[in-house]
Amino acid sequence: MQDALARARRHSPFLRLQLDRFPAVATALETGTIVQAVQTARGAGVDAPSLAAALRRERSALATALAIGDLAGLIPFEALVAELSDLADKSLHRAIEAAILERTPDAEPRGFTIIALGKHGSRELNYSSDIDPLFLFDPATLPLKPREEPGQAAVRIGQRVIELIQKRDGEGYVFRIDLRLRPSSEVTPIALPVDAAISYYESSALPWERAAFIRARHAAGDVALGRYFLDAIHPFVWRRSLDFGAIEELQSITRRIRDHYSQGQKFGPGYDLKRGRGGIREVEFFAQIHQLIHGGREPGLRARATLDALAALAADARISSTDAADMADAYRLFRTIEHRLQMVDDRQTHSLPADPAALDNVARLHGLEDGASLLALLRPQVDRVAAVYTAMAGDQEEHLPLVPEALEVRLAEIGFASPAEARGRVDRWRSGKARSLRTAPAREAFEAMLPLLLEAFARAPDPMRAMNRFEDVLERLPSGVNFYRLLQARPGLTEHLAEILSHAPTLADQLARRPELLDGLIDASAFDLPPPLSDLIAEFVQAERKGEDYQMILDRVRRLVNERRFALGVQLVTGRSQPLDVTTGYARVAEAALNVLADVTIAEFEKRHGKVPGSELLILALGRFGGEALTHASDLDLVYLFSGTHEAESDGEKPLRATDYFNRLAPRVTAALSVPTAAGPLYEVDTRLRPSGKDGLLAVSVESFERYQREQAWTWEHLALLRARPIYGSPAARAELAAVIDRTLRLSRDPGQVTAEAVRMRRDIALHKQAGGPFDIKLGEGGLVDLEFAVHTLQLRTGIGLDPHLEVAIEALCRAGLVRQDSDEALRLLISMLVMFRLVSPSSAEPAEASRPLVARACGLPDWQALLAAHAQARQSVSELWRNVAAAAAPAA
Repeated sequence: MQDALARARRHSPFLRLQLDRFPAVATALETGTIVQAVQTARGAGVDAPSLAAALRRERSALATALAIGDLAGLIPFEALVAELSDLADKSLHRAIEAAILERTPDAEPRGFTIIALGKHGSRELNYSSDIDPLFLFDPATLPLKPREEPGQAAVRIGQRVIELIQKRDGEGYVFRIDLRLRPSSEVTPIALPVDAAISYYESSALPWERAAFIRARHAAGDVALGRYFLDAIHPFVWRRSLDFGAIEELQSITRRIRDHYSQGQKFGPGYDLKRGRGGIREVEFFAQIHQLIHGGREPGLRARATLDALAALAADARISSTDAADMADAYRLFRTIEHRLQMVDDRQTHSLPADPAALDNVARLHGLEDGASLLALLRPQVDRVAAVYTAMAGDQEEHLPLVPEALEVRLAEIGFASPAEARGRVDRWRSGKARSLRTAPAREAFEAMLPLLLEAFARAPDPMRAMNRFEDVLERLPSGVNFYRLLQARPGLTEHLAEILSHAPTLADQLARRPELLDGLIDASAFDLPPPLSDLIAEFVQAERKGEDYQMILDRVRRLVNERRFALGVQLVTGRSQPLDVTTGYARVAEAALNVLADVTIAEFEKRHGKVPGSELLILALGRFGGEALTHASDLDLVYLFSGTHEAESDGEKPLRATDYFNRLAPRVTAALSVPTAAGPLYEVDTRLRPSGKDGLLAVSVESFERYQREQAWTWEHLALLRARPIYGSPAARAELAAVIDRTLRLSRDPGQVTAEAVRMRRDIALHKQAGGPFDIKLGEGGLVDLEFAVHTLQLRTGIGLDPHLEVAIEALCRAGLVRQDSDEALRLLISMLVMFRLVSPSSAEPAEASRPLVARACGLPDWQALLAAHAQARQSVSELWRNVAAAAAPAA
């Protein structure tokens, strides 16, 4: 402490003056502890004649105590900047209260709030820093003088706050205030209506403003108003759909800073610690760029403080622990030396002095021998930050040659077997006819991304097929800048894109319509199978945003569900997951979507019609959905039911009888699942398996459903009921419905009649739905439909294996000696082929040659010929099983 005091008096005129001005603080520093000195400094304004004087004295005294504690190494950097930031908060809050009460003494000081931006927002204020506040007011609650407009009152309150905080007088000042971060600062008043500010950030804000709001927080004034504003702009800052235009904007700002402050870029005397290459700003931007990329999906990465952000990014493996530690060490050092620069004369400076004597003075204030020692301390850290930041942001972007001959040579070097053909594709892309390439920024982003993309295409199993499909994507993209910047910023995605375009036209079509689907693949979790159903429902619900209306919720859930479905398809194409696991994943995603969308649809319906006492909606899944074995293209077979009686009536503003109530509600649930919105389509819904088919009511009571199944249903309806699974409703109601289904399936039946009707049904299907070729996995002879008919006929005839999951039913029938073990093997192979063909060959034609090894490996076989042999064997086994089942009861039939 004594050494720190001596250095301060010798090398800092400002600190020497303040130590003389506040003898009580000086005494506490000399004879007490840093804690006592800080407590003494906080009381320096107690006897001041005015609030302005009190604020100034407290700031000067506290800055002095903190500076000496910092020089003595007794206050960690994080604690120092937090103390300075807290002082700013308290000073602003006292200034707001005073400004309001001076004008309206009897009013409650509310309706005016300050949002802290920049280092104030992240609680990292400099020793001699300005603050970047955003003044907002609520016209409805701001106290006014008689006949005064809210806007005029807010500006006057803001002006008084500025005067109390910034104006210099004999006592000094509190903080410099910079209001230029407010929207359109050159033309707008200093205080803005809160809803106008929200509207601006939702519709007109510039990309760099997103980065600024990473560090935004409420600092002073009306807490509820500040929270309202920050909640409202949350989707603007943290977007699940990545905006790589914003990332490019930050990188562009870095380049402009380097150009504008060119004198401070070269390391040495005169180097700008804040804006220089490898300086403070590049550490901050390094963290913020990664936060913008990942923070929309991962709330744990939304730390305001730079050091906290670096730690969170490293913990989540978004940056290496080495880079995080190096950047954090450099940041602490740079900010500490920045404080030394500012302590000398209380000037807001960031540049090392160019004058050797002045540089020596700063070094000695820090405890070093001379300026050379200071430069030697800083240089390794500056070089390291510059290297890490440049590795991420890049100094310049490689572009492919424009001259056709040179381009063709380069494509051959990249690895294209037909460089002339590839060059023709690139030339066509560069012609600018595609809608996504009609603007200069889009073309610039495209050219920057192109080398990486073509290298990935050259390594693809079918490069020209990938290029042809990419051309379709280019033609259909509504806008390309973000898509191209995403690929440039995440080279690993180009590999996935090449695989998708080589193998999966279904996914390629989706990507062309909704390019933001590629965003989801930047997270490693995209290659994990979906979590348990309850967790998946919570994931879809927890993403809810404040103030969402019904349509916005539908759009949001669609985006999340389609991201999950797209990622499952990519898992198949890249070989990350097995087909059988993916079919279950598809079903789980669909069930979670149905539960969430049914909940919000019912809540919306109840606003007008209320609830039906003692009744609730139940939803039954049938077919592949009931058996939890969906493909990418599966529709959802649903039956709507309701508990309770027909006579009940809803209790809302527009009451309805139970039957009318649920028959109006059910189509809304179907629409929520199936009607396309701005976020795209979701599922096709088929309700034809309900009682009486398309001629029956869409929703019937559970009691009516049981009576119908017992007295009127056809055999084919009971065969369909074998795949039924209650998926929506309270646990008790679903259990009761499951019991109804079980009682129905265990009714006494004539086995011969069951078999005869099953055979007739299968014959009718064969007549009306012809197989699409040898690779129609469902309808061809010995395909999945034959296997399902065989299993369901045995289930209904014997009552054995009554489970909606085919694999469970087959296992039970196998134990009973009714089917062979190879039936399970056939089922697994056929389902694996079906889910793969839905992606790589939706028309059921033989897949392209480059995709055949992928399909074979996914089905657990070494090559295409082995798969063909296994497929033939499976079909033969299934055909034999179906013939045996059909013949066994032929006499009885």
